[in-house]
Amino acid sequence: MNGNLLLKNANIFTPLGSSARRGEEMGLLQKYENASILIKDGVILQIGNHSVCPESSLKDICVIDAGGRAVLPGFVDSHTHLIFGGYRPDEFGWRLKGESYMSIMERGGGIQSTVNATHLSSIDELVSKAQWFIDRMSEMGVTTVEAKSGYGLNTSDEIKMLDAIAELSAVPGQKLNIISTFLGAHAVPCEYKGRTAEYVDLIIKEMLPKVASKARFFDIFTEKNVFEIDDSRRLLTAAREAGMQLKLHADEIVSLGGAELAAEVGAVSADHLLHVSEQGIERMAEKGVVATLLPLTAFALREPYAPARKFIESGAAVALATDLNPGSCFSGSIPLTIALACIYMKMSIEETITALTLNGAAALGMADEIGSLEPGKRADIIILEFPEISMLPYYVGMNCVRTTIHDGIIVNDKI
Repeated sequence: MNGNLLLKNANIFTPLGSSARRGEEMGLLQKYENASILIKDGVILQIGNHSVCPESSLKDICVIDAGGRAVLPGFVDSHTHLIFGGYRPDEFGWRLKGESYMSIMERGGGIQSTVNATHLSSIDELVSKAQWFIDRMSEMGVTTVEAKSGYGLNTSDEIKMLDAIAELSAVPGQKLNIISTFLGAHAVPCEYKGRTAEYVDLIIKEMLPKVASKARFFDIFTEKNVFEIDDSRRLLTAAREAGMQLKLHADEIVSLGGAELAAEVGAVSADHLLHVSEQGIERMAEKGVVATLLPLTAFALREPYAPARKFIESGAAVALATDLNPGSCFSGSIPLTIALACIYMKMSIEETITALTLNGAAALGMADEIGSLEPGKRADIIILEFPEISMLPYYVGMNCVRTTIHDGIIVNDKI
């Protein structure tokens, strides 16, 4: 397959630009009615009405008639823990009975439980499990996903996880882009309990030199009794000096100042932000740090949702992602993410689409390549079952995606 494609009779909805849309701009989508997209070698060549994109003379072109359905950029899931061993359904039951996420973690469950299972898993097992999730993601219109390490917490297992991500990326005909993130600072392993500074030293002196070439991003769980502000700053500074771009799990459980730290160190994104301070919102807006909000996690933990409206009204850029992981959020549901964003976080459907496309791409440093339907960008496209985007939140929690196109090639089609 060569990535040459003509998509016609489409109602196209897309944000525009090569950087994150901020504040009120998030609600602005370009609409083309009864339009076409011409794609050559997986890249958008032309977009507009039929006279702009006539029946093409490109060799071996695939022609798709959208039949008046809505067409969007592919979704970007910019925060997941896609690679892991084992499952933790027992912890979900404990939380239903009233235990907190942190109390489970403090008694040896939580992240450490998955660390133990991941240690026992081979690369082949990790790849096979993750591919199953990738196939489900693609069915829901995801064309780019971020995947973190962080269930190794020692050098060899962190490298094993990053190597599994690399193997997934190299699968012939893979259905989506996979962007790797090193999250060795996900938790302090049991053997370093009470010796956090020593584990920080291990990450800086031993892990970073070996993983910096294997991952685009460095991420850290900046949280009370995990990696607090001083240790987080030290790790983020070392990662930046190693040439990695920065992300933070920030202000998820308590208001610790993670958002302010993200702005201070020039992070690409700060994620979660359920308990972000007013000052943190302002600082992120000033510095252009993308606020990646994860409503599925708040839903699963029965926590308040992150203040999306405050971020938008402050002029910040908001992205949305699923946070698929085996503990706090065992879901990669894009349809439910859309519903929660619109119903409970009070985002418009236009803002939600921007958050899941162009701003998600910006949270991965890829807004110049993907996230909108414009000439010169990669042809990552979805066709909905319906002609209007209003169906996405209205058909609550249900998949509206009919066709997924990645790099100009159809990877999922319900026809």
